[in-house]
Amino acid sequence: MRFSWDLIEPVMPVPYVPTLGPLRRDDPVRDLFEAVVETAGTDRFLPYDKDQRWFERKTERVMVDAIEHDRHLTLIPTLAERAGGVVKVHVYGSAPDSLSAGSDLARKLAAAHGAQKARLVWFLGPDQPEAYARGVGTRVQLKEFTGDPGDAPDVQVVEYEQLDEPERFGVFADLMAADGFAFLYEQMVDGAVGPVLLVLDEGAVAGAIGPMETMTDAAGRERLLPQYFGVLPQYRGVGYGRTLWRAAMRWGHEHGADYQLLQTEVGGASDRLCAAEGLTSLGFVNQAAA
Repeated sequence: MRFSWDLIEPVMPVPYVPTLGPLRRDDPVRDLFEAVVETAGTDRFLPYDKDQRWFERKTERVMVDAIEHDRHLTLIPTLAERAGGVVKVHVYGSAPDSLSAGSDLARKLAAAHGAQKARLVWFLGPDQPEAYARGVGTRVQLKEFTGDPGDAPDVQVVEYEQLDEPERFGVFADLMAADGFAFLYEQMVDGAVGPVLLVLDEGAVAGAIGPMETMTDAAGRERLLPQYFGVLPQYRGVGYGRTLWRAAMRWGHEHGADYQLLQTEVGGASDRLCAAEGLTSLGFVNQAAA
């Protein structure tokens, strides 16, 4: 499958490649579109795919035979094995019926492949009102590591390995299971991930961010990978989230990261924090049932 880049680029308000996720504007986006198609169905990870830190093989693939690509609209469907099968159709187009065409294709493919879920993915540029993405979207945020990383946090931040009673993090992880920390804790126990930074309150784990890891991207730059990030409800509003965030960004600076890309729930606490910390919005990635 060869894409006509002149047709996709004008209707791609966010640099986003199916199965890889968001990118920087100056990344080789065109080449990455081709790469995910070429490796579809092989179970292989591309060298710069962040998902390889969690899984032994790639479990989401582009459905190459079902791609629709013409001068009006490009629809790129993917199939993921998780949760009984998930079909996503990524919509690159500005025609009035683009989303309905994508929904129709998602439902058709889900039925044909026995997938339990059919999803639609579409994009809005950073200049669009965020109200259009509330409830369905995440904001793509860019942090670039330049200059002085700033002062160390006022509140002490420790690494998980420094806990004298590691089970204290297990308590935190259970309480924050909905935010992914139970899964992360399993990986930590197995020694499969990088450092996790913690803030303590009278000995209890109040918040955490991690794992702290970098990966070389397709352009040869070091990317700080996204982290799980959360503070227990009873400890919110006192600055622990900002403390953890700044400690993580300092870690990235000290370990040679050039940048980080994040997706934050529009209007959520992390979204507001990133805006306050001066990150650049690259636009919105929206998802809904087809």
